[in-house]
Amino acid sequence: MSDDIDLDLLRRVSERDREAFESLYHRYYRRLFGFVHRLSRRPEVVEEVVNDVLLTVWHDAARFDGRSRVSSWIFGIAYHKALKAVGRESRDRSRHIAVEAAADERDRGPGPESRAATREAARVLALALAELSREQRTVVELTYYEGLSYPEISELVGCPVNTVKTRMFHARRRLRDLLPTLGLPQAAVE
Repeated sequence: MSDDIDLDLLRRVSERDREAFESLYHRYYRRLFGFVHRLSRRPEVVEEVVNDVLLTVWHDAARFDGRSRVSSWIFGIAYHKALKAVGRESRDRSRHIAVEAAADERDRGPGPESRAATREAARVLALALAELSREQRTVVELTYYEGLSYPEISELVGCPVNTVKTRMFHARRRLRDLLPTLGLPQAAVE
């Protein structure tokens, strides 16, 4: 039923029906907001990305080919736009993480060694993830941070499951080589 409603609304949006667009907007805004927020982990870009996604839906509704559900199409647009927004800031993010970690150390003063080790590992991991290709980083983040399965990632990014597996294989291998060079002890990597 919901798919039929979405399909009808999208068809009407393709005919430039503003009321249909408003209905589609209300049906998807919160879900898109949550998805983009979880994917980007950047509150400052979420609103902009969601609005950009919905603007794309308005402009490209006629391009929907029906090979997937309307929701999959819209969330696919959101996924790509969120990655693009995050990609613009990924280099800055790595630098800021190191600065924030140092500031955190100063603000909290000396603490238990385990908290310091955890913060250091998180900092090193963030730096290492920033060194991966966008495709590899996406698979790692969607798997480990978002808890998605390979088939779900495959559908979301629009590639075969085996491609997702290959990207994960290469990402793990790259991280295994990269993490010790960034200061994480070899024992922590294995």
